[in-house]
Amino acid sequence: MSPDTSNNDIQPNPPSTRILGIETSCDETAAAVVENGRIILSNVVASQIDLHAKFGGVFPEVASRQHIKTIYPIIDQALQDAHLILNDLDAIAVTRGPGLPGSLVVGMNSAKGLSLGSGLPLIGVSHLEGHLYSAWVNNPDAASQEEPMFPIIALIVSGGHTELVLMSDHLQYQRLGATLDDAAGEAFDKVARLLGLEYPGGPSIQNSSVNGNPNAYNFPRAWLEDSWDFSFSGLKTAVMREVRKQDPHKPLPVSDLAASFQAAVVDVLVTKTIKAAKEFNAKNILVAGGVSANQALRHSLQARAICPLHIPPIWLCTDNAAMIAAAGYYRYIRGQQDRLDMDVLPNWPISEVPAPA
Repeated sequence: MSPDTSNNDIQPNPPSTRILGIETSCDETAAAVVENGRIILSNVVASQIDLHAKFGGVFPEVASRQHIKTIYPIIDQALQDAHLILNDLDAIAVTRGPGLPGSLVVGMNSAKGLSLGSGLPLIGVSHLEGHLYSAWVNNPDAASQEEPMFPIIALIVSGGHTELVLMSDHLQYQRLGATLDDAAGEAFDKVARLLGLEYPGGPSIQNSSVNGNPNAYNFPRAWLEDSWDFSFSGLKTAVMREVRKQDPHKPLPVSDLAASFQAAVVDVLVTKTIKAAKEFNAKNILVAGGVSANQALRHSLQARAICPLHIPPIWLCTDNAAMIAAAGYYRYIRGQQDRLDMDVLPNWPISEVPAPA
C-alpha cells in the first residue's frame, strides 16, 4: 500500500514578492530589485563623488541635474540585471525623505511615472529606515545570515545623520537621541578639510589614521550626561585649534590628528550604543549608514558588543536602493500603498515615520 501523503508537510513554495527600489536622497542615483525583503536580484548605484569633490561636499544643484541624467538608465540596468521587466514586479518603493529636496523630487517623480504607467503600487520609504533594513538583505550566493532579533538598538551614522533608535518590531521606531549639531560623517568631512585631506572625509581620515597614534591628542568627548543625544561640533573646533597651534615651519602631524579625532568619535558612538543596549534589554545591536564602514568603529563595536551585532557589508553601508526595496517590502506586505500626490519630506525624522495601519 502506498503511504498516505494527503496530510504531509510538503507545501508549495510561496510566490516571491519583488520590489523595485529607487534612491536619490543625496548624491547617489540608485535602483535595485529585492525579493521577499531579503535577496538582492540587482543593485545599481551611480556615484557622484568625483563631481562634488572639488566643492569639498555635495553641491545640491549639481546633484539634482546629475540624477535627472542618470535615473532612467540606472532603473533600466537594475531591471536588466534582475532579468525582469516592470510587469514582473509587485510594487515600487522610493525614498520620500529625508534628503536634499531637489534630489528627492527626481526619484519620486520617476517612481510616480513608473507606477502610473504600470499600475504597480507606489510606496514611500524613509531613507533612515532604509539604512536599518540594509541589515536584512544580501546577494543570492552569499551565506545565509540570521535576521536581526527585536528589540534592536540601532545606530544610524552617515554624512547627514547620527541617530540612536530603538526598533521594537518591523517598522516600529523610537528615536532615543540624535546629533545636536554636526552628524558624524559631516564632522569627518570638515576635519578632513582642516587636515588637507580629500573628500569624502571618512575614508581619508581612516586611511591617515592607520599610521597615527590615537592617543596623541586628548580631544574632548561630548557625553551629554543623561541624554542619548550626540554633539561633534566641539570636537571639530578642538581639532581646528590644535591645527592652528602647530608650528607652521614643520609638517602637520596629520596621521596623529586624524587618529585622535577618529578615536574620539568612535568612543562616543560605541559607548552610547552599548549603554542603550543595556538600558533597553536589546537582543541585537544594528549599525548602519556610511560611517558604519569605518574599520575603527567596527572593531570597537565587535570588541564591546553585549549581544549579537549586525553591520551590513561595506558595499551596503553607503546609500543604495536595495535597502529602500527591502524596507518597501515590509510596508507592502502590511498593505501600504501611497497616492500619486505623495510629496517628498526633506526633513522627515524617523520618529514621525508611521507604521502601516
